[in-house]
Amino acid sequence: NFTKNGFKVINQYWDIFNNLTFEKVQAAAKHAMDAFANKEIDAVELVYSEFKNAATQRFIAEQFLPVAKVNKVEGQKNADFIFEPGKDVLIAELMPKILNTQLFKATLDANASEHGARMTAMDKASDNANELLKVLKISYNRARQAAITTELTEIVSGAAALQG
Repeated sequence: NFTKNGFKVINQYWDIFNNLTFEKVQAAAKHAMDAFANKEIDAVELVYSEFKNAATQRFIAEQFLPVAKVNKVEGQKNADFIFEPGKDVLIAELMPKILNTQLFKATLDANASEHGARMTAMDKASDNANELLKVLKISYNRARQAAITTELTEIVSGAAALQG
């Protein structure tokens, strides 16, 4: 669908939900981060279904890369922190881990949402099948009752004709 709409697909991970592991998602995150770092792409957006419960999923579209800046709250003072090792070293070390975890969470949400939606659909299908079964039983019983009534009427009519 993406290629039909003019989007360039760089890579596909068809089997990522089969035996979903952090390592599989980490490979996808690394590919996205490398493409972004090499300026092959301008941004990465995550679009997925956030799992709330089996009957409720919420559509989410959030920026993955570049990492959005945190807005400063009015009236809040900036705290001066001393970073050890330096801030750049910490960011370089932590950012890939944060992004891997963020993508893994989105993937788990999408997977749970899909299972929840399927579970809800199957529950509704079972309810509909049970309702249809009730209607069919009533219809079958009415037809059987009509056939029995017809047979009894024929027997009584035949007996009356013989006596008659």
